Amino acid sequence: MPTLNYRALLVAGAVLATSACQGNSAVPAASQVGMTSAISDTVPEDTTSILKKLTKDIKIGSTVDPKNGDTGPRAISLVRSTFGLKAGQLLVCNFTNKAGVVGKGSTIEVLNPKANSKPATFTQNTALTGCDGDAITESNQVFATGLTFGKASQFDNTGKLKGTYGTPIAAPFADADAYCGEPYAPEDVYVTDSTTGAVVKMQFFEVSGGVKVVLTEVMSGFGVNKGTGWGILGPSGVQYNSTRTGSLCNDTLYLVDGVNNEVVSVSNASNLIKKDEIVAQPGGKTFKCQFPTKTCAKVVHMGSPLNAPVASALLPNGNLIVANTKGGNVLVEMTPTGTILATKKIDSSSTAHIFGLLATGTSDATTVLYYTDTATNTLQELQQ
Repeated sequence: MPTLNYRALLVAGAVLATSACQGNSAVPAASQVGMTSAISDTVPEDTTSILKKLTKDIKIGSTVDPKNGDTGPRAISLVRSTFGLKAGQLLVCNFTNKAGVVGKGSTIEVLNPKANSKPATFTQNTALTGCDGDAITESNQVFATGLTFGKASQFDNTGKLKGTYGTPIAAPFADADAYCGEPYAPEDVYVTDSTTGAVVKMQFFEVSGGVKVVLTEVMSGFGVNKGTGWGILGPSGVQYNSTRTGSLCNDTLYLVDGVNNEVVSVSNASNLIKKDEIVAQPGGKTFKCQFPTKTCAKVVHMGSPLNAPVASALLPNGNLIVANTKGGNVLVEMTPTGTILATKKIDSSSTAHIFGLLATGTSDATTVLYYTDTATNTLQELQQ
């Protein structure tokens, strides 16, 4: 049962249709719109602080759904190809409804990446109830997580629901697309869980008559706080970084553990295929790995200045920015080995309202950072 390149299958289907989830194009990652190109272990870290240069705060637009009034913007993702949606557009999940009831939002908005953009409803569905994650494939299949609904859901590039996925997912908290940048290579989706502290890998296999989706709890043991509403903490802030060496994929998965105030990296994440291959030990400092020579986890940074972080962003140079949810709205920039480069307080509020981050650009000079603001129900952009 071969692993599926989701984009290749969907594009092929479209071509066949005109002549009678996920995947990437053949375009190198660094040349795709907003794609980040990873640094390998042999390339020196970039210790230039990008966060210090991001001095302009621009309002991209309201995230309030124009049809049902949903509020509470959370996750942000970037459309990387024009297929239904347009390359460069941004998708934002709404976590609360019009009345502000937490966990009742059920919409995903589309905004253009420029000031004064107007939100358009990409989709509204009960499967999105408590929407807190939206991962987009290169073929613009959207895999969204509904915390209250308790499942991950797949939508096509028009916003039509194509399927829902539950067990072993119980309370999906975030998700991310993972593709290593080669045509016909496998592409996966990772979903974190705020009840079980697990990370579930969704794999796609071509079978007779369609696509089989296999869900495997590949990691477990991450901290959960059994909180409610905006106060829930668990594994989140998933980011995927990859390069290729010939036919080999060098990839790293990053996770934020808000309970233990840490960022964790997982080496060679594409090798994860079995249940509980990696288990975080109590306290989050160490990890039990079934096949440590193939894939394992380690702490990138633990402790101050991290304070109940939830969201993260991967910068084009391979560094990370993480958003705290306690102690004010503080952004923390670090290298992949945990060196803290800068912190930035967005405003003086003690109430957390940054739950979504996304960085785009192709170099230090062109990097921008998007964030969601639940205080104003807007999508903002930090520019240089």
